[in-house]
Amino acid sequence: MLEIERKYLIESVDWKSEIIQSVTNIKQAYLFEDQDKSVRIRVRSNQAFLTIKMGKGVTRNEFEYLIPVNDAEEMIEKAALLCLEKDRYVIHHKGCDWEIDVFKGKYQGLVLAEIELANENDEIELPSWIGEEVTNDPAYLNVNLFKGL
Repeated sequence: MLEIERKYLIESVDWKSEIIQSVTNIKQAYLFEDQDKSVRIRVRSNQAFLTIKMGKGVTRNEFEYLIPVNDAEEMIEKAALLCLEKDRYVIHHKGCDWEIDVFKGKYQGLVLAEIELANENDEIELPSWIGEEVTNDPAYLNVNLFKGL
């Protein structure tokens, strides 16, 4: 499966008036990470996922599997992993769903917007609250934020 995603910094708090889905708490940790590959455990509310990502840039291979929450929590505990934590909001803007991640802990104050596309060349109308695109900046990859914990 391919994930085609673009990522942006947020310029203002105006996005908050457009929220269509209540907050989802996410905590994630990485069992393995290399230059262009990672294996992630994510607990999202009452569900958990094991995700394998390969590649870099706008389009990457992504394989995601639903796993029991207890298994995810146990893997995190047994491997003594720190967790990247964030709240996620969903906004529907001009026919597109945007995911807004508000980071907690060490990254408090970092807010990123992501949009998944069907094609790398899809035209999108950016909301007024969108700032600089950081899709190709490795500093904003979750795996690299995790490494900085």
